[in-house]
Amino acid sequence: MNKYLKLHKSAELFGTICGGLLISLSAIPQAALAQPQQSTPKVNPCPKIFYEEPHNSRILVPQGCPPNAFTQQRQAQGITSSQGIPTTTQPPAPEQGVPVSPQVTTTTQSSAAEQGVSVNPQVPTRRIQSSAAEQGVSVNPPTAQSSVAEQGVSVNPQVPTTTQPPAPEQQAPSTTIALANGKLNIRLVNDTAANVTYEVIGDTAARSLKGKSDVMLQGLSAPVTVTFQREDGGLLKATPQAFSEPGMLELRLNEATDIGKDRGTMRIQQNGAVLLN
Repeated sequence: MNKYLKLHKSAELFGTICGGLLISLSAIPQAALAQPQQSTPKVNPCPKIFYEEPHNSRILVPQGCPPNAFTQQRQAQGITSSQGIPTTTQPPAPEQGVPVSPQVTTTTQSSAAEQGVSVNPQVPTRRIQSSAAEQGVSVNPPTAQSSVAEQGVSVNPQVPTTTQPPAPEQQAPSTTIALANGKLNIRLVNDTAANVTYEVIGDTAARSLKGKSDVMLQGLSAPVTVTFQREDGGLLKATPQAFSEPGMLELRLNEATDIGKDRGTMRIQQNGAVLLN
């Protein structure tokens, strides 16, 4: 009887263990199924940025997407490409001397290969511009000096020159007077009908001399410079005349019709030479 009870208890224990194992095994798949499945995010092959500037006019959209402005332009030229990423044209080395705008973008080398054009970073500016023009990319035109430099011709810019009056020491004096201890008097005569403004540089301020009148400038020390001009803007012909009396000079101002004879300055040097300009 005791053996039967022991055997019965062992059978119950074995059944309990086997039942627990079966319950555990059935719960494992259900737990695995109960875990939420991670969803793979979908990538939009045709993002909105392809249709916004500057990508709208510079990038080819992938195949299957609605064409943007640049894709339509390429399709009109019979050129298609699945690459929508632009590449930047690298400027040539400084020793090549070819100015290329670093902001110009062109299509990838694969697109150039489809067109049968070899990509070479040392191609001259004209070749790059022609390729870019076919692709609808604007390129800054080269300057005239860069084009001439490509041909190996040196250009010397023409510098405008002005006619300079001769230096006082090179100009022949109009007349010569004898100074009186380095002093002189000038009689200024206005023979025109217009008023004349005159000034002795460093001695007097600008003064006005009426037409058909004269004035005496006394006690001037050589060297001395006198300026004069008509107030109506007309031309003046100046005629100096020296007298036998030492230190005496007369300057007559008349109307002039030839601009080559127009004068506005008289300078008397320490040796008595009278120069007109």
